[in-house]
Amino acid sequence: MRAVVVAHGDVLPSDRAVIGAQDYVVAADGGAFALERWKVLPHLIVGDMDSLGDAGVVRFARQGIPVAKFPAAKDESDLELAIAQAIAAGATEVVVLGALGGDRLDHEAANLLLLADPGYDGVRIEARRGALRIRAVRGKGSLALAGPVGALVTLLPVSGDAGGVATEGLRYPLKGETLRFGRARGLSNEVASLPASVSLDKGTLLVFETPMGGT
Repeated sequence: MRAVVVAHGDVLPSDRAVIGAQDYVVAADGGAFALERWKVLPHLIVGDMDSLGDAGVVRFARQGIPVAKFPAAKDESDLELAIAQAIAAGATEVVVLGALGGDRLDHEAANLLLLADPGYDGVRIEARRGALRIRAVRGKGSLALAGPVGALVTLLPVSGDAGGVATEGLRYPLKGETLRFGRARGLSNEVASLPASVSLDKGTLLVFETPMGGT
C-alpha cells in the first residue's frame, strides 16, 4: 500500500497530482489545510492540532475523518507521528508532501532527516515538492535515479562520512569515494545518461533530484 502524508509546509498546486485514488492519505496537523484546498478528504489526521485548531478538528470530524490527537509536549514531530500511523496502517511506500518551507527552518531540517531514519528500512519513503524529489540511501545500498538527462542531483551525507560512494550516469562520476560529512562536494551533479544510479558501502546519503525546468 502507498500512503501520502501531507505536512504543514509549503505545497505547490502541482503536488495535488501526486495523490492517487488508491492512496492512504494522512494529514500531519495543519497539512489538512492543503488537503481541504484540494478537496481531498484524508483518511486520518494526526498531531497535537496546534495548527489545525479546535474549529478545524470539529470541521473534519463532522465529515467523519478520524483525528488522532497527541499532547503538545511529546518527543515526536507531527510528521513523524503521521508517518508512523501510515506504516502501522500497512503502507510500504510513503510519499511526503509539505515537508519543506514554512516558517520553521528547524522543522524543515528535522523533516528531511526523518527520511534517513534507519527505522524506516523496508519502507520506500520520499519527500516531494513539485519536480523535486528527496530520498535516502544507506550503505550497503543503491538507488536508481529518476532522471531525465539534465536533472540536477545532490548527494549529502547525513550520518557522518559516506564511504564507497559510486555513481553511474552522472556528469561528475564517483568511483568508490568518500563524501565527507559537512562538506559540499556532492552538490549539483547532473544526470548525463540513463540509467543513472548511486550506491555506497557505508553511511547515509540524502539524494536530491531536480529535473531542470520542472515545477
